Amino acid sequence: MRAQIPAYGTATLADLSSSLLAAIGMDGDNPLGLAPAERVLLFLVDGMGAELLRAHPETAPFMSAMLDRVLTAGFPATTVTSLATLGTGLPPGEHGMLGYQLAVPGTGYMLNCLRWTAQGPLVEPGDWQPAPTVYERAAAADIPVSYIGPAKFETTGFNRAVYRGVRFVGADEVDDRIAGVRHALTEPRAHVSVYYGDLDSIGHRTGWGSPAWLDQLARVDRMAERLAETLPPGSAMYVTADHGMVNVTERVDVDTLGVLREGVALLGGEARARHVYTVPGAAEAVLDTWRDILAGKAWVASRQEAVESGWFGPRVRPEWLPRIGDVLAVPYADCAIVASVAEPQEAAFVGCHGSLTPAEQYVPLLEVSTR
Repeated sequence: MRAQIPAYGTATLADLSSSLLAAIGMDGDNPLGLAPAERVLLFLVDGMGAELLRAHPETAPFMSAMLDRVLTAGFPATTVTSLATLGTGLPPGEHGMLGYQLAVPGTGYMLNCLRWTAQGPLVEPGDWQPAPTVYERAAAADIPVSYIGPAKFETTGFNRAVYRGVRFVGADEVDDRIAGVRHALTEPRAHVSVYYGDLDSIGHRTGWGSPAWLDQLARVDRMAERLAETLPPGSAMYVTADHGMVNVTERVDVDTLGVLREGVALLGGEARARHVYTVPGAAEAVLDTWRDILAGKAWVASRQEAVESGWFGPRVRPEWLPRIGDVLAVPYADCAIVASVAEPQEAAFVGCHGSLTPAEQYVPLLEVSTR
C-alpha cells in the first residue's frame, strides 16, 4: 500500500488557512481559490474524515449534499498537528507540532502536546511553537478574530501555542456556540472559528459508524445547518475536520512484546503514528526489528527517510529534527501500536488516527455562501 503523502502547498489544512485570510482581503496566497467574502466562518469538526462522512449520507444529509471537495490533513493526522497547521498556515515541518507526544530534546522526557503535560519542566508554549499564528496576523490587520469552543480550553498551553491572537469565547453547549458565532459575525471582515469535539471522542471509545457515533454525526449535521442559517449577507462558511479515523481490529502491544522495547528510550506519538526514540547507537537495530515485526502492517522509516519522503512537508526546520523519533512506525493495516501498561486508556481505543491512509488523511471541505 502506498502512503497518502499530504498535498502540501495545494490542498492541505495549511492551504485552507492561507486561503481564508486571502478571502477576507489580506495579502497572500489563495491556493484553494476561495472567493472573496466580507466574513468567514470555519466550522471544525474533530475526527470527521471525508470517507467517514461519505459512508453515511442518510445520517448527515445537509453536509453530504456539499461533499465534492477534500483536503489532506498533514502528518501525523492528529488534532495537535492539524490545529497547529490551521493556526499557523504552515506545514508541520515548519511549525514543529509534529505529534501527540514528542521528546523534549536533550531532557530524556516527553511533552504531551495536547494536554501540555510532561514528566519534567514544561516548555513555554511560545518557545515550542514560535511561528506567528494566522490569528495574530489577522488581528494586526484589524480583522476581528474569534474562536468559540469549550471553556476549559481557553488557558491551556496548547491553545497558547496555536491560538495566540484570537478572542476566545468559552461555550460548552451547542446553542451557546451558535449564539457566540452569531454575535461574532456581526463584526465587519470577521474571521470566526467554532469547534466541535464529541464526534472524535465517541469514535475513540466506540468506533466510527457505531450507533453512538452516528448519533453524534447527526448532531453535527444539524449544527452545521443551524450555523449556515446564522450567516449574514456577504459571508461564507467552510466546514472541515482535523483528521479522519479507522477502527482497529488488531493491537501490537509494545509492553507485552518485549523485543519492541529493546533499544528504545522513549515511545512517543500515538497508536497510528509512533515516534520511537532510541538509546545511543541503537537506531539501526531498532529500525530493523520494528520493520520485521510490523511487516505487512505498517510503514516503518528512519527519521531521515520520513523527512526526505515529505511526510512533514517540503522541509523540516533543523531545530525541529530532534523532536522526530529516530524511527517512525505508521500502520496502514487496521492495527494499532499500543502500550497497554504505559498508556492503558489509549490502548483500549476502538477508533484511532494519525497515519497516512486515505481514511485518516482526507478531510472534507464544505462551503455555504451568502455572497
